[in-house]
Amino acid sequence: MPEQQTTVEVPSNPWGIPARLQLLNEEAQLQHDDKFSPYVEDIDRETLQQVYRTMMLTRRFDDEATALQRQGQLALWAPCKGQEAAQVGSAFATRPEDFIFPSYREHGVAISRGIDPGELLALFRGVNTCGWKPQDYNFQAYTLVLAAQVPHATGYAMGLNFDADFGDERDPNSDEKPAVLAYFGDGSSTEGEVHESMVFAASYNAPVLFFVQNNQWAISAPFSTQSRVPIATRAAGYGFEGLRVDGNDILTVVAATRYALEKIRAGEGPVLIEAETYRLGAHTTADDPTKYRTNEELESRTLHEPIGRLEKYLRAQGTPDSFFEELMAEVKEYGASVRNSALNLQNPRFEDFFERVYASAHPLVQEEAQWFQEYQEGFEEQN
Repeated sequence: MPEQQTTVEVPSNPWGIPARLQLLNEEAQLQHDDKFSPYVEDIDRETLQQVYRTMMLTRRFDDEATALQRQGQLALWAPCKGQEAAQVGSAFATRPEDFIFPSYREHGVAISRGIDPGELLALFRGVNTCGWKPQDYNFQAYTLVLAAQVPHATGYAMGLNFDADFGDERDPNSDEKPAVLAYFGDGSSTEGEVHESMVFAASYNAPVLFFVQNNQWAISAPFSTQSRVPIATRAAGYGFEGLRVDGNDILTVVAATRYALEKIRAGEGPVLIEAETYRLGAHTTADDPTKYRTNEELESRTLHEPIGRLEKYLRAQGTPDSFFEELMAEVKEYGASVRNSALNLQNPRFEDFFERVYASAHPLVQEEAQWFQEYQEGFEEQN
């Protein structure tokens, strides 16, 4: 006889699950929160228009890159469509001296930091492993291995503390101290590296913000399979604060990130933000989301996507039609420049990779390069 299966009943809320913060609701109506609303009081309509512009450029960049991959111009692409508020809003709240460790989908953060589209596309075309110098933007190279950037960010943040201990010129009590941001997704949140990083961050009071974009899908695994509780709940187990926010609400993301960074700069330790959003596109261009999610789900989630919500609010605040018309023209021109950037990328010679292994010449690498050159010349002789 088959064994009798037991149903495990999970208590509904035994852990004090953080409430979901929202300042601009799905109907684009502003709501007040005594704790978080003051963090966005300085953001006027003109500022929001610039934020909206960056979100629109991010989406056009994303759409163009997806099309380029379909045309064979990129090897792969990881879309961020639907996550623009989480990315642009959190980046807006940072300072230039803050150091960012992305995964492979933070295109809105990269654009906010001033990275050129061609520099991003070079990685996905296979031209190089990082198209920009991280120190120029305080934006680390994309990480293609799940969660690998999280211990890197934690170690860097610990290093900032060690620098201060060993005579860094910055005032240890100053609120101008740099912070570190580690971006990752809900799928990565179940990797061991995240757990270990949070243990170290809490133990060493590291100035790091763990920013999780919960887009509800870890490739084809829904979030309900990954966790019984919101990710923000886990922070309490490590001894620091966790915030759960509407990741499609640009004002909430800015407010929560500013609040978290203020705490971090004050030496109060790490913070975890879970931005609940939704991935409107595929996990990557190698993925087919129609195999695991319904059209009804996608249509329902599309109604609450961030760009449409912010546009509705801006129009209600008196933003003229001319602003949107001029921006659409700019976005169209930007799309053409993205395509040109990809098509004008120069493929490296294979020999160039031998020069990238070490900072200075290495005899073993030189020996291998010589062998490869002789090997290639052998084919020329046969012809």
